[in-house]
Amino acid sequence: MEENKPKLVEEMKKMEYEPLLPVELTLIRWSLGIGVGSLIFLYFLARWLFPGGH
Repeated sequence: MEENKPKLVEEMKKMEYEPLLPVELTLIRWSLGIGVGSLIFLYFLARWLFPGGH
């Protein structure tokens, strides 16, 4: 049963390279920006709300 299953490495080698579309790059950049911005905002919010916590 295991012999009939394609292996991940073999399937990855068969795939051809597809560059990311501009809209996909934009979405990735926005997601990273929102994530990093949220972490920074929450860090300063926690320091302001709980000044003795650190």
